[in-house]
Amino acid sequence: MISSLWHRDQTSVDGTPFAPDARHDVVIVGAGITGLSIAVMLAEAGVDVAIVDAGPVGQGATGASVGMASLLQGTTLAALRAHHPAGLVKAYVDANRAGQEWLAERAGAAADRRTAFTFGRGLSTDPALDAVRDAAREAGLPIREDAPGDLGGRTPVRALALDDQLALDPVALSRSLAEAALAAGATLHTGVRVTDVRALPSGRVDTDHGTIFGDTVVLATGTPITRRGLYDLKTRALRSWAIAFEMEGDAEAPGGMWSEVGADGRSVVAAPSSFGRGVLLVTGARHPVGSAPSEVALAEGLAAWARRTLPVGAEIARWSGQDYQSHNLVPFVGGMPRGLGRLRFATGYAGWGLTNAPAAAMRLSDEIRGVSRSDRPQWIRTIGTRMTVPADLGRGIGEAARRAGVAAGAFAAAAPAPVKRPAEGAGLVSRQGLRTAAVSTIEGETRAVVAPAPLTWNDAERSWDSPVDGSRYAPDGTRLEGAASADLGVR
Repeated sequence: MISSLWHRDQTSVDGTPFAPDARHDVVIVGAGITGLSIAVMLAEAGVDVAIVDAGPVGQGATGASVGMASLLQGTTLAALRAHHPAGLVKAYVDANRAGQEWLAERAGAAADRRTAFTFGRGLSTDPALDAVRDAAREAGLPIREDAPGDLGGRTPVRALALDDQLALDPVALSRSLAEAALAAGATLHTGVRVTDVRALPSGRVDTDHGTIFGDTVVLATGTPITRRGLYDLKTRALRSWAIAFEMEGDAEAPGGMWSEVGADGRSVVAAPSSFGRGVLLVTGARHPVGSAPSEVALAEGLAAWARRTLPVGAEIARWSGQDYQSHNLVPFVGGMPRGLGRLRFATGYAGWGLTNAPAAAMRLSDEIRGVSRSDRPQWIRTIGTRMTVPADLGRGIGEAARRAGVAAGAFAAAAPAPVKRPAEGAGLVSRQGLRTAAVSTIEGETRAVVAPAPLTWNDAERSWDSPVDGSRYAPDGTRLEGAASADLGVR
């Protein structure tokens, strides 16, 4: 079974019985780091808050994280500086610093202080590392050049270093935040699935247990589960793999937290000391959702890289996670278009949610509590007034073209109906005219669901993944995650 290392601890947070028609000041959809951070900030300020999530606390992107809360975020700062003025990049760093500091206070001894590294191999990576170094220093980070050294004793690297960053268990942190929110008077409903969100006549959240109301509704769901603002088209849904290994023999885990330059998004970090034993986490194989011919092959490729590069032993956990990158590379945070000021959201952390999430929570908390603009931190004012530039539009157009191409390719590859029964663990898409169906066989049972847009079969997680909006579905059509709020119909 594919399951996050952090979810091996089945400790749960006792929630609150669901009361249909209850009214709150704020209803937060999503019990990950974003939603729980907002809940703590508001509840401790005396706001009546309810949190709703279909799963347990710390599921989704939070539970799929490898626990790196760093201001040195691979090549992120260089990419931002290539498309935005220095002032906005500094505001992004200041936002993440504020989020990191808040997180450190809440995590306490559960977080380890580590040096973060961005590294590369060979002369070909020098320009990318130089760009990261220059952007980071311009934004005020005390980056230092690390002498060429070893990552795990096998691979010489050149690295940039930033001291005093955080490694933590994101699910344990989520539970701690949930308990803090409850202690401050918040209400927590887990196992309650949201089916719709509305702004009229007031903030309304429909669930499979009934409806609750809030003066404000915050969507802290990775990507908004509503088509308002079309944020599924303004972001790219990216999926990555993570693998946890025991160390080989008497080998020690590499110190620090390591992120490699390159599109693959590989990172290496030892599990925090609070986890209790020497475990090394490797993440990478980043790709747009629904674009991989084989998720199994991607995960195996990452495992092979780890074994070639690092002194790792037995694999003890393997999982995949999803996050979203905005076309302008800065997270979207604020009011939802056509939400009448009642619907708010946050998305677009691009894999660095452990610092971006509490920063987004600070911004949303100030907005909800009516803090005057002049009293908000400068970074909030700077990021809140950024403008869309032509390069942002170009990336959006390019992403739309990519999706259209993937969708057209998936439709063309669909087999004409009728189709043979798929082999065990396999799935295929059939088409009849312009209509498509997704057919799979799991544990001897063959199911067919209506596919309103082209889907691809995820052979590792046995799910249907949409290359169009990043939504994912179980073989029976049940929505798993993404922009969609409804299940697929059964054929």
